[in-house]
Amino acid sequence: MWPGVGEGLALISDIALGLFLIMALMGLQFWELHGAMLFILTAIAMQIVLAVAYIVWIVFPAMGRDYEAVVMASGFGGIALGSTATAIANMTAVTQQYGAAHRAFIVVPLVCGFFIDLVNAGVIALFVR
Repeated sequence: MWPGVGEGLALISDIALGLFLIMALMGLQFWELHGAMLFILTAIAMQIVLAVAYIVWIVFPAMGRDYEAVVMASGFGGIALGSTATAIANMTAVTQQYGAAHRAFIVVPLVCGFFIDLVNAGVIALFVR
């Protein structure tokens, strides 16, 4: 590989992820939801509490209780509270601060992008029938 290519690709991926998240958030129109805001805030709070509990007591121990498990748990937090892009952003933030976790960057995107999509396709096909 050419020198400097890894840093260039990392910069491009960070910019693309940032642009995606900005465009997704700018399209939201929260003022149209004022009638259901109490329900939405309660649901979001419950989702956060349950996701954190699941990550701390299930995901982290199941992944091995090491640094790779921490990075995978941060990725699962992104999945539980957002999307695959959020998972990658979480994992990138952790690894930029504390160091690389190669196994986590293989496992989490594969699980998000492949397994979850297959399960969703099956569930959607089941409900369409």
